[in-house]
Amino acid sequence: MLDRIVIDSNICNGRPTVRVTRITAQTIVEFLAAGNSVDDVLDEYPTLTREDILACLAYSSRLLAHQFTLERIA
Repeated sequence: MLDRIVIDSNICNGRPTVRVTRITAQTIVEFLAAGNSVDDVLDEYPTLTREDILACLAYSSRLLAHQFTLERIA
């Protein structure tokens, strides 16, 4: 995953992107969450590979593994 997802402050405002593209991991996950298949994403972004898409999912999963605490704002 680390060789596929990169963070560069000069690309997409420092958002995680698929290497050598300006396609954010968030964009890929949003396509999948909207019901698009991996093949649909590959058709839309032909420069990506199946492994790139799986890396986006793995990256997102690692972020969600962190513990978050929500506080109520008055």
